Amino acid sequence: MKQTFYSNGKLLITGEYLVLDGAKALALPTKFGQSMHISPGIPQNISWTSYDSDGTVWFESTFTFEEIKSFQTLEKGIKKTLFEILSEAHKLNPEFLSDSKGYVIETHLTFPKNWGLGTSSTLLANIAKWLEINPFQLLKNSFGGSGYDIACAQNDTAILYELRNELPYFTAVDFYPIFHENLYFLYLNQKQSSKTAIATYLGKQKEKDRAIIEINQITAEILTTNSIQTFALAIDKHESLMSNILEMHTVKEALFQDFKGVIKSLGAWGGDFVLVVSKENPKKYFEEKGYATLLSFSEMIL
Repeated sequence: MKQTFYSNGKLLITGEYLVLDGAKALALPTKFGQSMHISPGIPQNISWTSYDSDGTVWFESTFTFEEIKSFQTLEKGIKKTLFEILSEAHKLNPEFLSDSKGYVIETHLTFPKNWGLGTSSTLLANIAKWLEINPFQLLKNSFGGSGYDIACAQNDTAILYELRNELPYFTAVDFYPIFHENLYFLYLNQKQSSKTAIATYLGKQKEKDRAIIEINQITAEILTTNSIQTFALAIDKHESLMSNILEMHTVKEALFQDFKGVIKSLGAWGGDFVLVVSKENPKKYFEEKGYATLLSFSEMIL
């Protein structure tokens, strides 16, 4: 009997990095995500194929239950990440790798893999749904992170997300600004490693308590304002604050100094998508700069 599961992609609008230290973050599920299809297979074996949004295979492998059970961190790359998740999933649900079972598994992205909308988080969330285990526990036991992406994977509305004593708390919020037609999402033509970015952030020793208070205020303002000017000022302040903490140039300073609008990094700085606030459609400006992937708010956000 074939089973199918689907999880939403994600974008973190406020609170990047500081969400790890308890800041309230606004996160949005996307119209893009990943499905997973499970069919019976050869006992004690898993045949795995992962498809990108254009139908090409980006990962393919066949492995035994024993390989998962005896997983060592010596593995590298995609297989290491997959084995890490499956090994921890087995610990949370030992029935998963019982002797009589075998699986043929396919995963299908509805966004290009390099967009950074949650290839790993949607996979982890789908596995957790399939095996009926806690996705946040699975995340914590495998490769870690704040968990906001897991919350987006299973929610079809914007969420206000925070960690309290390292436990996830999130509530559904309404985020569909009256000026949403002035909001765009631009892909920076490069994938950024969340793990690497988080490690860099954790190495910073600057005072974060005051920053968390400011980010929480900005998040609250963004959620309640009907003014595009107020919204733009708030996210610009957010960008400057994080630039100071990370000791990095903002994306506007680095790439788009002459842009007549506001630009904010989303998630890991230096890659993936950025939020653009512009009175006019900025497609031509970015195309001339070599950036062709620009999505409107309604095209991107669920």
